[in-house]
Amino acid sequence: MPVDQSDITKVALLARLKIDEADVPQYVENLSNILSLVEQMSEVNTVDVVPMAHPLDAAQRLRADEVTETDQREVFQALAPQVEAGLYLVPRVIE
Repeated sequence: MPVDQSDITKVALLARLKIDEADVPQYVENLSNILSLVEQMSEVNTVDVVPMAHPLDAAQRLRADEVTETDQREVFQALAPQVEAGLYLVPRVIE
């Protein structure tokens, strides 16, 4: 996919980026190289490739889901400025 200077200036305008005119040819070359690499990668046969979430076949060690602390809600809510029905009351921030 050919990229020219007008494409770079248009993308810069849309992205609200300031690019010096002297740097535009370098951006054209770099973006053209990136797009040609993507085009080259899209031609690779990936039919038998299994998608994976992580390159290593590792399982995460999980701890047992057990309660380790006592319920201290009453203690914490006694310190709060305003509480109602077990909930903390905070000032309204959205009009």
